[in-house]
Amino acid sequence: MKNSHLILIAVLITGISAVGLAQHDPYSGAQWRGAKNTDKQPDSASILYAFRNGQFNGHFRNFFMATINKDSLTDYYANAVGGGLRYETAPFKGFQFAMSGYFTFNLFSSDLTLKDPASNASNRYEIGLFDIENPENKDYFERLEELYLRYSYRNNRITLGKQIIRSPFINPQDGRMRPTEVDAIYAEFKPSQKFTIDGGWIYKISPRSTMKWYDVGESIGVYPQGISPSGKPSAYRNAITSKGIGLVQASYKINNGFAIKVMDQFTENVFNTAWAQLDYSRKISTGRLMASLQYSRQDPVGNGGNDDIDKTYFTPGTNSNIISSRLGWQDGPWQTSFNYTRISKGGRFLSPREWGRDPFFTFLPRERNEGLGDVHAVMAKATRNIKKSNLILDLGVGYYDLPDARDFVHNKYGLPSYFQTNFAVNYQFKGYLEGLDLDILYVYKGGIGETYNDPKLVINKVNMSNINVVLNYHF
Repeated sequence: MKNSHLILIAVLITGISAVGLAQHDPYSGAQWRGAKNTDKQPDSASILYAFRNGQFNGHFRNFFMATINKDSLTDYYANAVGGGLRYETAPFKGFQFAMSGYFTFNLFSSDLTLKDPASNASNRYEIGLFDIENPENKDYFERLEELYLRYSYRNNRITLGKQIIRSPFINPQDGRMRPTEVDAIYAEFKPSQKFTIDGGWIYKISPRSTMKWYDVGESIGVYPQGISPSGKPSAYRNAITSKGIGLVQASYKINNGFAIKVMDQFTENVFNTAWAQLDYSRKISTGRLMASLQYSRQDPVGNGGNDDIDKTYFTPGTNSNIISSRLGWQDGPWQTSFNYTRISKGGRFLSPREWGRDPFFTFLPRERNEGLGDVHAVMAKATRNIKKSNLILDLGVGYYDLPDARDFVHNKYGLPSYFQTNFAVNYQFKGYLEGLDLDILYVYKGGIGETYNDPKLVINKVNMSNINVVLNYHF
């Protein structure tokens, strides 16, 4: 029996809150809000002074999510609650130490281990609030997150250990309870106001929705693996060999109008992704014109991860090319954009979902075009920032023309063509409730492509709604 009424009641119990689209942007803001820029503080006199004068930050989150599927297909809901603390010492001769941890409880949920009887499909979204490696656990989850030593000098710093980084394809993707983090040695340099460069070597990853730290090769396949180009279920879980990821990215402001960003991500023995973005901005009358163009190129490295073609991640002899563009306008509290992405037909665009979301301008939360080739995507977006009311309204509408759901060569997860509408509201409290924010994200995905009367091509993919209700408190 459908439990849509239970879902709606749970939304009201949880509270009118929101996950605005900006909250899903892994490139905006610090993960732990309120942290001081301790790099600018004078060095302390001793190690003891540095520890005694460090800073604590906290984050509590209540996250309700529900998915309403078509007709008699199974609906799901879950409410997670959690909290964590972060501590960072004051500087001592340029050095700082930091650590953080987080716990999560399943406050209530439907049976997330229950497979839909008609399709035999598992839950897709709500399980991500907890530990996807242990869906039976409905009690207590904990994860060690940051644990690093950092050395800073002027505008430069190098960090060793568990940390958060932000790059086009490896990022927090903070759309569940906790973000993706990496264990790495990572350096950031700012030679001038116009030029920045950063990069390093990543040797472990703790993906969003997990409690463990994995070697790079081991992390590929923690999430569902989809179908191989031969039409068989992919079998690369625990079969990928890689020593790690070499990452370098740079940005340069050419002049008042143009800026460029470039990146290369080398995953040893698996694949390489090169990426570049050109941005243009110009003030016109009372508004500002904005335009951007991205290009991404992917190629296999070595054997793509495994000598066995049925167990490799990136098929040797294939590649992918992606172009993504944006034309936007900002005028006072309004910002609008029209976006287009083209993924070539030479192969699939592949980027482990465990590592982060893609940077393409047509991205809308709750769906990705990873694992696809031969794609045309268009998306229009409008944002209204009502500063006097501490309110942000966001509307995104996209159309995604994909290969046939049974075209295994170009469609890894059997996703039909679809259109998607996202509506989001973000409210920031002020006064004695400062630090509290309430968010809502509503998503509807409508099917356009052929589904062959196969419920497995519909459930959690098209003709469905996804509701997110989030309460955050940062201190």
